[in-house]
Amino acid sequence: MTIQIAPFGTWKSPLSAQDVAQASIRISALSVTSESVFWAERRPQENGRTAIVESHHGERIERLDAPWNVRTRVHEYGGGAFLAEGRTLYFSSFDDGRVYAQPAGGTPIALTPEVTGPRVGYADFIYDGHRNRLVAIREAHQAQSEPVASVVSISLEPVDGGPPQIETLASGADFYSSPALSADGGLLAWLTWTHPNMPWDGTRLWLSDLDQAGAPKSTHLVAGSDSESIFQPGFDGAGTLIFATDKSDWWNLNRVSLDDLASPFKLEPMAAMEAEFAAPQWGFGMSTWCEVGPGQIVSAYTQDGVWRLAALTDGDIKEIQTPYSTIDAVQSDGAGKIFFIGGSPTKSAELVCLDLNDQGAIDVLNDVKDAPLPTAYVSVGEAISYPSADGRVAHAFFYPPCNPGFRADEGQLPPLVVKSHGGPTSSTDNALDPGIQFWTTRGFAVVDVNYGGSTGYGREYRETLKGQWGIVDVEDCSAAATYLSDNERVDSKRMAIRGGSAGGYTTLACLAFTDVFQTGASHFGVADLEALAQDTHKFESRYLDGLVGPYPERKDLYKSRAPLHAAHQISCPVIFFQGLDDKVVPPNQAELMVAALNENGIPNQHVTFEGEGHGFRKAENIASTLNTELAFYLDVFNSGD
Repeated sequence: MTIQIAPFGTWKSPLSAQDVAQASIRISALSVTSESVFWAERRPQENGRTAIVESHHGERIERLDAPWNVRTRVHEYGGGAFLAEGRTLYFSSFDDGRVYAQPAGGTPIALTPEVTGPRVGYADFIYDGHRNRLVAIREAHQAQSEPVASVVSISLEPVDGGPPQIETLASGADFYSSPALSADGGLLAWLTWTHPNMPWDGTRLWLSDLDQAGAPKSTHLVAGSDSESIFQPGFDGAGTLIFATDKSDWWNLNRVSLDDLASPFKLEPMAAMEAEFAAPQWGFGMSTWCEVGPGQIVSAYTQDGVWRLAALTDGDIKEIQTPYSTIDAVQSDGAGKIFFIGGSPTKSAELVCLDLNDQGAIDVLNDVKDAPLPTAYVSVGEAISYPSADGRVAHAFFYPPCNPGFRADEGQLPPLVVKSHGGPTSSTDNALDPGIQFWTTRGFAVVDVNYGGSTGYGREYRETLKGQWGIVDVEDCSAAATYLSDNERVDSKRMAIRGGSAGGYTTLACLAFTDVFQTGASHFGVADLEALAQDTHKFESRYLDGLVGPYPERKDLYKSRAPLHAAHQISCPVIFFQGLDDKVVPPNQAELMVAALNENGIPNQHVTFEGEGHGFRKAENIASTLNTELAFYLDVFNSGD
């Protein structure tokens, strides 16, 4: 291969923006039965719809033709939109919010009534075979007040010739999630939390014994508080209740024997260690652990941004070797096979079956397209820890430029793209992301930052963002860029920052409150904290209480940390990308920021997309965004030459 010499950022890449968009098919959830494995695929090339695929004895079956779109808008972020039992698929339709049942080879049949007023949504389904019903979380919107959440049952057969019945099992809390039923059908567990908490701040785990008809008889608080977060309660075959709690500062698995519901519940740690066996509950249906056989628990856990799989037995933990660094949606067939979504630094996420009965043999179930990028072109994320403000240590993954066909002149340093993840209570990892490789193959360096407040590093690190949003995240993203430039790994005069949603806010705040960057890209980002506090959905309506302060009592903080009110301090070009159907961060956030920059004479570009919400799902829009952002950066960087 002839190696060409060209400036960083101008290298010819084998990975086009269209390739990135096509590679953006994402497996988002799965459901395992004794007969089949079902999974959800988000397909940008089909206008972003979520399809359901079944693997039945090795045969791949498309369960729902377009335009069926399996999504739920409960909490706006959704998740937990489908469940399989045997070969019957139960799912929520994005178009009308109704729940449907589809037998194998059959036509979907509506289980919930048509809604003509404010919308009603369902999520987090479990199957109660003892009473032939589903149990789910319902969110019913109201005209003049917040949506009402509850745990409900949905009968799967009509009573006296009428429509299926929907009955309320638990109500009264602000939020519900994670219903779980014991194998004998006698116990039902679920989680609740209340404003202003988010589920990673504090949740409560409840348990009810059920009568023969499935109605709760008595309800007991098992664990949790406003300062303790519970994740994924579930029962093993023996009736023991298992869940993750961060009471020890780390989300570790615990179990509770339920022999006597009248006695205080005693938690028994299953594997006490400085690792996280859970993740922030942004959506429904999340799972990190499963029972693979009687008394055999397997769980995923993360340390230093890397996920692993392990067997937990009698307080001991034994790692199960896999080639994956991200592991999600862990489930089992109960007979020794583990199913999960796994990714690695050189592989995008795929649907994995790991067979413990066959020495951990791995089979990939989804159709794996040709790799979007030859291995020689893949930049592997390097975990870095670096100093930030006030003596803190922050974490990130650094991706150097990588293209075997090109190199730059001796002494040149690459431009840097700093990536600020959303949430902000979320995290990033180093699984292969074509969206990052788009930049590195062209000669950019990328640093993907797990700033203070990110999950995966314990509750103390997660809580460094409490009351400090717009400060700690800004300091840590800026410190990442400074650290890399000080160590002569990137060009300090060509540094950009980009992010979506909360990451878009951090992007704009970095541009407004620091002079580290020469440009930035806000993808559906927050510009006005007051507007967000006053105009967002229920799930996040009090989120800023913890991140900034109570509103309107601390209105001063909302103003002082809002990029909109500091727009006069931005002196570099900015590009904005916004979906016009965004209900989480409404389009007026970008519009206000653009108007302020125009007033101050700051170059900017405002790109909007019809039919897109919070995050772009259509292939043509994903590709257009990347190409436009690349051209914008190159114009900015070249103008400084």
